[in-house]
Amino acid sequence: MKRVDIVGIDTSILPQYTNAETLAMLERIRQRDADARQQFIFANLRLVLSVIQKYIHAKGDADDIFQVGCIGLIKAIDNFNPKFNVKFSTYAVPMIIGEIRRFLRDESGIHVSRSIRDTAYRALQTAERLTKQLSREVTMEEVAATLGESLSNVYFALAATGNVTSLDEPLGEHNADSISMLEQLPAETSTCDDWLGNKLLHDAINNLVHKERDILLRRYYDGKTQMEISNEIGISQAQVSRLEKNALANIKHRL
Repeated sequence: MKRVDIVGIDTSILPQYTNAETLAMLERIRQRDADARQQFIFANLRLVLSVIQKYIHAKGDADDIFQVGCIGLIKAIDNFNPKFNVKFSTYAVPMIIGEIRRFLRDESGIHVSRSIRDTAYRALQTAERLTKQLSREVTMEEVAATLGESLSNVYFALAATGNVTSLDEPLGEHNADSISMLEQLPAETSTCDDWLGNKLLHDAINNLVHKERDILLRRYYDGKTQMEISNEIGISQAQVSRLEKNALANIKHRL
């Protein structure tokens, strides 16, 4: 047999079933036969490999596309019914293609989970609906309350699903004098004063007691662990943790 190797799978070793054998295997799977399910998935990897060949040059890695195609195959196996009166391959191919297309559509430079995307989508839909009902701009607090989600979850979902912008993207109008986002970032020589430059944050931190402020600076400016700070200032790690949480809560409340 001619050997075809795609994403590390030698198709010449994959078993081939007749239509009758396929139906028999599917019946065993319907009876919750785990071994039959595993054998049938392996036997039909050739189907996945044949489908992904038209997509392996698209956006995305061939191995990732193969794995997504396998998910489509498994969904086809779990949902196939002999009463459909079609061959399994005829039913499975559209399922595999659909899963791959969904992956390619959703893929971006930063992976965002389906649940976060769903939250962002529901938030946008809810904001649009409330705006029409109330005839005014609605707040994120109102959107979060309507969804039954915390405000922080809604903000996070919307931020995570936003467009990724290059650091070389010019700010404002595109002309010879434009500066990029990268040029606006602080230099590596930034000091603690630069980090505390925002007045609101500066005031909130100054409002902390000395020990809380000291712990935050060691944790988030010096990048030290709670255990390292514990050894340096002579208190327990549990006390460091409690002081840090209290300091962050005070800053959040003040901001």
